[in-house]
Amino acid sequence: MEIQITDQEKAVVVAFAGDVDLESSPEARQALLACVDRKVPVLVDLSGVSYIDSSGVASLVEAFQAARKGGRAFALVAVSEATLRVLQLARLDKVFTIYETVEDGLDQAV
Repeated sequence: MEIQITDQEKAVVVAFAGDVDLESSPEARQALLACVDRKVPVLVDLSGVSYIDSSGVASLVEAFQAARKGGRAFALVAVSEATLRVLQLARLDKVFTIYETVEDGLDQAV
């Protein structure tokens, strides 16, 4: 898994690529929580994720809860088809705010 963190004017974008699984989810969790701690809106770009398991989903949920507790926006953007199927199975597509593109997220979430 690769992680790229990009500071935008009003938010931080965390982009994952590859598999977010039991092996890589601790790193994903750490990156997400560090970004949430920055007290700015967080957009998670999942366009490059080819596989995500329950540990990866748990990392997203934990970061979402931390952001919400702190009163900050947290959204998923450009969710890959494989990742969207997993989120739909867990009905998390109804919990997370999901935008089609990073640009949409920047325009609407912040």
